[in-house]
Amino acid sequence: MQMSNLLGKTLREPPSEADSGSLALLLRAGYISQLMAGAYTFMPLGNRVRLNIENVVRKHMNLSGAQEILMPALQPIEIWEQSGRAAKMKDVLFRLSDRRGRSLALGPTHEEVVTQLAGKFISSHRDLPLTTYQIQTKFRDEARPRGGLVRVREFTMKDAYSFDLDEDGLSDSYDKMFQAYKNIFSECGVPVVPVDADSGAIGGKGSQEFIFITEMGEDTVVQCSGCEYAANLEKATFLQESSAEAQKSLEEVETPNVATIEDLSEFLSIANSSTAKAVLFMATKFESDEEFPVLAVIRGDFEVNDVKLSNALGGAEVRPMEASEAANVGLVPGYISPVNLASEVTVVADRSVISAPNLAGGANREGWHYLNTNYGRDWEADIVTDLAEAQEGLTCEQCDGGILSLARGIEMGHVFRLGQIYAEAFGVSIQDSDGAAVTPTMGCYGIGIGRIFAAAAEVFHDDNGLNWPIAIAPYQVHLVAIGIDKDDAVRDEAYGLYAELIESGIDVLFDDRALRPGVMFNDADLMGMPIRVTVSPRNHENEIIEITGRADGESLTAPRAEGVDSIKAEIHKLRQG
Repeated sequence: MQMSNLLGKTLREPPSEADSGSLALLLRAGYISQLMAGAYTFMPLGNRVRLNIENVVRKHMNLSGAQEILMPALQPIEIWEQSGRAAKMKDVLFRLSDRRGRSLALGPTHEEVVTQLAGKFISSHRDLPLTTYQIQTKFRDEARPRGGLVRVREFTMKDAYSFDLDEDGLSDSYDKMFQAYKNIFSECGVPVVPVDADSGAIGGKGSQEFIFITEMGEDTVVQCSGCEYAANLEKATFLQESSAEAQKSLEEVETPNVATIEDLSEFLSIANSSTAKAVLFMATKFESDEEFPVLAVIRGDFEVNDVKLSNALGGAEVRPMEASEAANVGLVPGYISPVNLASEVTVVADRSVISAPNLAGGANREGWHYLNTNYGRDWEADIVTDLAEAQEGLTCEQCDGGILSLARGIEMGHVFRLGQIYAEAFGVSIQDSDGAAVTPTMGCYGIGIGRIFAAAAEVFHDDNGLNWPIAIAPYQVHLVAIGIDKDDAVRDEAYGLYAELIESGIDVLFDDRALRPGVMFNDADLMGMPIRVTVSPRNHENEIIEITGRADGESLTAPRAEGVDSIKAEIHKLRQG
């Protein structure tokens, strides 16, 4: 490609819509262009990076034994209703109607479609194991698109789906995908941390995310200093020590104008950990849109994680209860307690209050609190579970000694143990070796192509611009020709070398624009090809070319007659790492 014909221009300053460092670089270097919030055009350079990432993904998926297919992005809404996810994903699901009024959806994912497909073609244990994958456009109506290619409304995803006879088979398929993902991220040069994760609207029996640690991330990851434990904040647990303190008698005390945990702790001269915090929510059942009040009870030094609460309520959507809503159900904000609770609310208790004796909490009337409330004696919950959000400095539950730390990150990939929920929803069954009908067990595995793109830009850049790894770079070589408008001999040499490189199978971007050297070199640094080759009057006179590595900035010269071989050698070094 000759830059005089290349669609797109480099920019000296980042556009106003750039809300992250990687997005600013990609826009400035002409890799992408924004159409609207959450929708981007991949320009010629960006599209080559995208395709190279897809080829890396495709290579490792094929090596794992997965078969590539391509499923429709346009889907009948009935299959989403059959799986129960039309209501679960109502906020992100793009809906439309055809000319006959039939309701359709633009696929945000393809579990429903692939399960129906498998039901048509697998009938026996001999058809398994089976793993299919696709690289397809997805659509999600994100409320707040951000971070350039990180959270968008239209994006490219590789999604794979495995079908196995039983859980042992699923474990094998899952492990193959897990290793394939590690290989993909390694080849693309993006460092990731596998973490335990919440399965969200996908569902299933467990999942893991691959997280790229970066301050621009929208996810929070919890990691242990003493072991390999890592989890998303919505899934993370921590060690909670129980107390052997004997239970004391329940006592009611007057607490005027004491309506927060901090005020209560100060008034009673106790620690926040000696209190029981009552947090009010309204929950909505996704299958019926029916709202109901929820009282979450947790130790006063912890916070309720909304996702954990939602999961405890069967996936119901939760939001903080408003003061007027609390009054409607007879609750007094600031003084609420599960003890002697007259209101009809669903009580969900965090495990922290189960083993903590003698906690101070509300007395359900303004200006009064209880001392020495104890679970089991004074109150009980409808649900007991883990609600607490992990915090910096807590002790790891897995190794009972490591200290937990928090970091920001971006989800790059997600692997799920789906189990049988989709196969059961669509009535898929096969015959096992004894001829009995069994329901196959599924897994699903997603990777965001655009997110790898954005993460690589975040990792591989410096103050001057991008610095692509050789595996996904749009071009391997950036050929800069200086003075070709003034010296025919230099012009002939540059075009001759360009032709030789192409003939040798080397991807080359040729800057033939006859601009000032500083402008051309700045653009080469900004665009970030792994190798820059310079042809100039001085080099021509000395019968050499100059080869410069973008990553280390080191230059070497090679005889012009040996130029192509020397460039090939540098490419080989980069590929070898």
